[in-house]
Amino acid sequence: MEYRMEKYKYFAFISYNALDMKWGRRLQNKLENYKIPARLCGKYGGKKQPMKPVFYAPTDIQPGGLTEELQGRLKASRHLIVICSPHSAQSDWVGKEIEFFHKLGRLKQVHFFIIDGTPHSGNPETECFHPVISRLGFPEMLGANVNEKIYRWPWLNRERAYVQLVSKLLNVEYDSIWQRHKRRLKVRTATWSLAGLAVLAAMGGIWAGSQPFDADIQVREASLPNLALPSFDGAAVELRMGGDTKTEILHSSSKQVTFRDLHRRYLDKQVRVVVKCRGYIDVDTVVKLGKAVVLDVRRDPSVYGDVHFRIWDPRTEQTLPGVTVEIEGHKTVSDKDGLVELHIPLEAQKPQYHIVASIPLATGTVFMPCGEDDVVMSK
Repeated sequence: MEYRMEKYKYFAFISYNALDMKWGRRLQNKLENYKIPARLCGKYGGKKQPMKPVFYAPTDIQPGGLTEELQGRLKASRHLIVICSPHSAQSDWVGKEIEFFHKLGRLKQVHFFIIDGTPHSGNPETECFHPVISRLGFPEMLGANVNEKIYRWPWLNRERAYVQLVSKLLNVEYDSIWQRHKRRLKVRTATWSLAGLAVLAAMGGIWAGSQPFDADIQVREASLPNLALPSFDGAAVELRMGGDTKTEILHSSSKQVTFRDLHRRYLDKQVRVVVKCRGYIDVDTVVKLGKAVVLDVRRDPSVYGDVHFRIWDPRTEQTLPGVTVEIEGHKTVSDKDGLVELHIPLEAQKPQYHIVASIPLATGTVFMPCGEDDVVMSK
């Protein structure tokens, strides 16, 4: 198949679960920097690195379905790569991305990269394929599996899986590029070995002073605490040191993350820390990196506080203007388009609100976050 310049902005879109974030970043780097053999360059428009760019969202998607931005990214991507694991198999958002791409009619451009779990195990604890794959009638597939034990060394099995995926993305024979890739790995390994010996010899006298260190970054809520709202469990904490970037996910059992085995040259140096968490304002700051760092995060009062929905009459199929609505003691009236807009102060915010209206409603609850496309029906 000859290479053709398509309308797609991205070569591929990587779908993943936040707990598999490291694999997503690694896969993006591998694909974008993969150099094809010179004899194939002509087939791909003269490009030495034809798999650029690959879209990889830095955090998991927000609740409420796929945003228009993400839908646009999917439409603009030639391929969809699903990072498969028991985490992603249970992710609603991974399923939504697969389903949306399937609706675009690009079933043959969906590829699976298995990092954990067992394909078709039937056990939710180990199954790595999302159930939407079976429901949508995807043909029998195995996917490239980094844990497949073909070779003695795990790193070589991972490299094999990368090349399997590359061969499918570029529609080339797997063996032709795998043999070349193995030769390059041997040369690289030999080079690394020689370089490693030289470095060990040179650094032997200063070994004690070059030991890595661990850095604990504690995330502390600086805004008014509200126990009714979700905590910052699941926050993605990104540490950027020069050209190095490391990411850790904060879990509910602790209010801190630990970045292990950092190079000692970064100790007491200025580094950039980025914290992203659903419901909170992003933090992007420069700190002096020590073994213990404390960062303040504040809630975004708009996520659970800005209420937007329309009141809809299913009998007339019209929106209803002039309806008085009360939420958490705050009153407003739907406008001429039936739109209700209200802001709830941070201390009174909840993931869902009970609605009291001047007309009977079919449901008395609105779930946050919500927008103008959400509706509450009258009886």
